[in-house]
Amino acid sequence: MTRPTNQFFALLVIFFSFSFVSKAQEGKNILPLISVLESIQTQYGYQFNYAEDTIKDYKIIPPLKKLTFAEVLGYLHEQTGLEFSPINDSFIIISEAGALPSEEALQALPEIIVPSYIIRGIRKLNNGSFKIDFSKFRMLPGLIEADVLQSIKAFPGIQSINENVSNINIRGGSHDQNLILWDGIKMYQSGHFFGLISMYNPQITQSVSLIKNGSDVSFTDGVSGTISMETSKKVNPKFKGNVGINFIDANGFVDVPINRKSSIQVALRKSISDFVQTPAYSNFFDKISEDTEVENSMGSIMNSDKKFDFYDASFRWLYRLNDRDELRINFINVSNELIFNENTLEESRRSSINQNSIAGAVYFTRTWNNSWKSSLELYETDYSLKATNANILDSQRFLQENKVSETSFKLKTNYKINDQFNLLSGYHVVETKVSNLDDVDTPIFKSLVSEVLITHGLFSQINYLSSNAKTSLSAGIRFNHINKFKKQILEPRLSFTHKFLNNFSLEVLGEVKHQNTSQIINFQNDFLGVEKRRWQLSNNRDIPIITSKQISLGINYNRRGWQIGADIYVKNVNGITTQSQGFQNQYEFVKTSGSYKASGIDFILRKQLRKFNTWLSYAYLNNDYTFKSLPEIEFSSNYDITHAVTLGTIYNFKNLQISTGCNWFSGKPTTLPIAGSEILNDEINFGASNGNRLKSYFKVDISALYDFQIGNSSRVNIGASIWNVFDRKNQINNFFRLGDGSVNETLQTSLGMTPNVLLRVYF
Repeated sequence: MTRPTNQFFALLVIFFSFSFVSKAQEGKNILPLISVLESIQTQYGYQFNYAEDTIKDYKIIPPLKKLTFAEVLGYLHEQTGLEFSPINDSFIIISEAGALPSEEALQALPEIIVPSYIIRGIRKLNNGSFKIDFSKFRMLPGLIEADVLQSIKAFPGIQSINENVSNINIRGGSHDQNLILWDGIKMYQSGHFFGLISMYNPQITQSVSLIKNGSDVSFTDGVSGTISMETSKKVNPKFKGNVGINFIDANGFVDVPINRKSSIQVALRKSISDFVQTPAYSNFFDKISEDTEVENSMGSIMNSDKKFDFYDASFRWLYRLNDRDELRINFINVSNELIFNENTLEESRRSSINQNSIAGAVYFTRTWNNSWKSSLELYETDYSLKATNANILDSQRFLQENKVSETSFKLKTNYKINDQFNLLSGYHVVETKVSNLDDVDTPIFKSLVSEVLITHGLFSQINYLSSNAKTSLSAGIRFNHINKFKKQILEPRLSFTHKFLNNFSLEVLGEVKHQNTSQIINFQNDFLGVEKRRWQLSNNRDIPIITSKQISLGINYNRRGWQIGADIYVKNVNGITTQSQGFQNQYEFVKTSGSYKASGIDFILRKQLRKFNTWLSYAYLNNDYTFKSLPEIEFSSNYDITHAVTLGTIYNFKNLQISTGCNWFSGKPTTLPIAGSEILNDEINFGASNGNRLKSYFKVDISALYDFQIGNSSRVNIGASIWNVFDRKNQINNFFRLGDGSVNETLQTSLGMTPNVLLRVYF
């Protein structure tokens, strides 16, 4: 057994030993209401829903364990004066006295299957999706802020083979197969630092929904999964905000009420590299520049004055015109810039790469009566990746640019047939334009290719929830018409959940989806080698429309702090290209299309025991390509991570949170030259494609966060984290190149030990 494996099992024993320490006797200590509610949820299996501001100031003596749940609710009401209103046999709404939501609002709440999936603030819903509520979110290991996309990686079945949030693999799919939405706007960029951290500010992003399968018919694209982020839909009656700083950036957020019907939210964030270069910044910069034009210096040419900067700005305006009508406007602007100079004794020339996104949306909803509700959604999203390579050696300037511009119009209606059934219907049209520019000044060469696709979609879905809230069903179909290709695509969707034996639930999900965009790599040194992928549109010939079919079966058990869940799935995706899969072997420059089939199991075990929360997740994946025009028709996918294990624990004591965890997964597939015959006809003589694997990945992270009050209206968070505590150099990629008559291997490793600290003040 290898040393990392020994470390893993040692940590396994330690973590679960922590979780099963002897229970302390019931005390009479006065505790924050939020802590009391967590214990009650664990003991009785009910889920409380509340606004953080409603309960944050309350402290009470915990109720006796021998009380019935009805007696507990009565006790809580007596101690706080708050209303505790049961919605069904598992869901309780907490509100201020006299401020109970309307009947309409209560019926709109989703049914929760697992109230605390992995940690508090993550829920599993009866439509098969997962929802992260950042207002209730606990800290994950290695993170001191709620990074929106890093948090998604905590779920079983979701990997990132190179640790980047711009390379999230949902059940074996590539990152471009994920539909990423920010308040309904499709985004074509994911991260700052060219993918190391999420570009979505968690201060304004209130919640994230993750859908692996069985998506709503109103969604298009995303053949592997959907990540949907949302800002708050609540008009805040009082001013609130916060400012924070860590080793990477400084940021701020305000929620400003205009009047009782309207409020504005603004969030800003900027890197601090202009003022100081921290260890975290240095590690991040070294990571993104590894084996790129930024890092490489040749002979008499030296690179200098390397700088990186990023910022993002987010805006949301909500206006409730009256009791029936609501208007919302969203805007987001994101920028990343890396610059450096190439120098000789005689001259200096600047190279740069810029990655930017800007998007805006308008939403209007109207409630016509108790049965009818409609919404109108309009967005424009634009993405740009631009690189200038000033090559002194060849006296050449090489300009590359990739642009995406998309406009979307969606009309949705919801009709409540009766207390059990409602009907969702709508129309959706999307126009997507993608352009790619390659411009060389010596010798003069210019190539500009622009493509446009318009897709129309009609959709309808019936939703059913039984009167006892034990059975739910969503079944629908989406009809798509692509004008340019005169092509029609039918996409059925299904989500079924049934609760049985009080603590069990059965889940069946299925979907058919398509998408018209994908990311490809033409050359590894495109865009300075920093962000090599460029977006392209399907042409229905050598770049097919990507289609997928997926079905899954799951079962969940949730009782007295125990949670056990398992899902088995099969997914077939057709229309992928070799360029979109990132080959760096004998197929690096081959252009052909094919498919992949992924099947596997996602499993989670979690135990909540007083102040400890411990979880263990495991994912098994079998992911194989089929490329009929290649010499090897079937072989392992580049994203075939066969086994993946995550183990973590969180300890809460009053205002202190400590979180630690480890991640292990089997090595990424790789292709090696044939030993003893590495070169044939002046080319690398590769063996079986993806016939070998890199070494297994193993990483341990830790975080700590302390919260305290300043006066009556302000509170402070201070925290620290260490990513990759043991500074383990995990292998995440390798490739081979010919040089001086021999084969040279380049081995790329993971981010090393990276500390971070946080200071945040709420007001």
